[in-house]
Amino acid sequence: MARSRFTALLPGLRGREHFVAGLRDIVPALVATGTWGFVTGIALVKSGLTESMATLMTLVVYAGSAQLTALPLIESLAPLWLIFAAGLIVNIRFVIFGAALQPFFRHKSWFKRLLLGYLSSDFAFVVFMARYGDSNQKGTPEQLWYFMGLILPGWLTWNVFSLLGVFLGALVPASWSLEFAAILALMAIVVPLAKTRPIVMCLLVSGVIAWVAQPLPLRLGLIAAVVGGIIAGVATERRQHQRARVAR
Repeated sequence: MARSRFTALLPGLRGREHFVAGLRDIVPALVATGTWGFVTGIALVKSGLTESMATLMTLVVYAGSAQLTALPLIESLAPLWLIFAAGLIVNIRFVIFGAALQPFFRHKSWFKRLLLGYLSSDFAFVVFMARYGDSNQKGTPEQLWYFMGLILPGWLTWNVFSLLGVFLGALVPASWSLEFAAILALMAIVVPLAKTRPIVMCLLVSGVIAWVAQPLPLRLGLIAAVVGGIIAGVATERRQHQRARVAR
């Protein structure tokens, strides 16, 4: 009897281990997440939103780029459809992320997949795919627990620091240049990921496109950068495979 009870607990213990593994792997990215969330919270209240409205936007719109894109449109009293369209364009990369994650979670219910999609982030996607992207077996409980260990701490960190920015932003001197600090934090996370030629090409091409396409309206330059970076990375990887076949 005691042995059967212990065996019944094993899935939970394995799930906990994978959740902790995900938490451990996402911890370095939480520095950038918290800094960016704090900067975004400050931007919300300084744009004219009340603290209650900024709080609601932080909790509902879990996307810093979409929030920062929407703020100038809200200030200029732009039509609601335009605000939603701009947010959709900026975050359309998550359609690509969702398509890549679909084989891992397609057996889950529609509501659970919707919740996982809401809690997902760029960092969680990159870390998860680096660990399980080439896995032959997809959709295991261990993969789900690992993914939860990535996305839940990210969501919690973002909202805590964003709310701190909302309510304490007025106390932060403008001379602190938090926007620059957030960029440095993001770079500290992204640069170490550039370990292969496809990733390096993806970063280089997307960076150049984003810089050149800055004048485009509705942050369309970001979309062009995402698409261009993906194409560059895939093309580089295919070329490497072709060279490897020829060498054989």
